[in-house]
Amino acid sequence: MTPEELSKALSDMHDSAPEGEKPTMIRLFGIKYADEIRDCGATVTEIVRRSSVRDSYNAEVSKGIQLARYVIARRM
Repeated sequence: MTPEELSKALSDMHDSAPEGEKPTMIRLFGIKYADEIRDCGATVTEIVRRSSVRDSYNAEVSKGIQLARYVIARRM
């Protein structure tokens, strides 16, 4: 995926999150797309800046990427 596609996916997951679940969905984005994020040639910061989410969510995406080694998303 390109950085633009990842930014769109991040925005979509954030915007469609149930009330009170936005940080969880941001972490889930990191889990679901960890390999694509690593391989896209852009940093997490760049992806987040291109999306509609706050810059402070960089840490949540990074946490999701780290968790991806240990968990599998069950459902969306």
